[in-house]
Amino acid sequence: MNIDELQVQLFQTIKNKITSAGALVDEIATALDISTDSAYRRIRGEKAVSFEEIYILCNRYQLSLDALFNTKTDIISFQGKFIDPVTFRFEEYIASVLQQVKYMASFKERAMYYLCKDIPWFHHYQFKELAAFKYFFWHKTLLQSPLFGNKKISLKEYPDEVYELGRKALEVYNGINSYEIWNMESLNGTLRQVEFYHDMQAFQTKEDLLRVYESLENLFTHLETQAEMGYKFDSNDPARKRLADFYMYFNEVVIGDNSILAILDGSKICFLTHSAINFMVTRNLSFCDNLHTYYQNLMRQSTLISSIGERERSKFFKVLRNRIAARKENLKTSA
Repeated sequence: MNIDELQVQLFQTIKNKITSAGALVDEIATALDISTDSAYRRIRGEKAVSFEEIYILCNRYQLSLDALFNTKTDIISFQGKFIDPVTFRFEEYIASVLQQVKYMASFKERAMYYLCKDIPWFHHYQFKELAAFKYFFWHKTLLQSPLFGNKKISLKEYPDEVYELGRKALEVYNGINSYEIWNMESLNGTLRQVEFYHDMQAFQTKEDLLRVYESLENLFTHLETQAEMGYKFDSNDPARKRLADFYMYFNEVVIGDNSILAILDGSKICFLTHSAINFMVTRNLSFCDNLHTYYQNLMRQSTLISSIGERERSKFFKVLRNRIAARKENLKTSA
């Protein structure tokens, strides 16, 4: 790739990162403090950008030169920031996720690959009781928020505005074709969390605990129906209107890591979760290509249980339903 092509790629990358409605030329003119005519000439490659201008643009749009130029090094650049338990606000976290999926949805050709260690975050907002449980779980266990330390789970105290924001993220996610690789632990994780809180008597009422178990049952039914039909639809839609393709794979060996790869009009971007709830992002070509190849290999070694694979699909969800049924029965018969 020559210098002119690299310059064109630089501005194409910036264009892909712009989330506002403003035109690329206006963005560049503002960033470099130049006229729109000068910005046009740089974007078209008629005038070379200076080293100082590259520095300004990379700093402003958080770009990696290694990633832009596809430099063959052992260094892989990621973007991200750590969640501070003291200042953490659930609304802000959901807003950042919403911004990311809106960006994905802005492309004509878009697909998401998800290697599920747990139930994908978006599915929690299919049913409010499950979203409420996760809200308390994050605060009490993962973040150890001081205000939640001795607080028992009460579904009525779950903020409506947090749930509605999560629903918006779910709606956008539902419009993106998804290839999701699941294993038995993907669903067991959340179930174990509920059981742990059940055993610790951390729910304010038995009725709230029962409602969370029922929301998990409803989610499993929704996921199974989506897999059977091969597409996503909103859990509140009785007509089950098709929103995007849903490819669900069952892998009996590999436990996922909740990593996500998005392919957007041919370009790739990867999201890696770490320390449970933090995530970081890279556009490094080698890394994303390697991850894509890994996903493809895993899917070949997995059983497709969406659209086809009825026997495996039924067995996959039956185990979980039986487990919930046993816990619910124990709850109803206990004093």
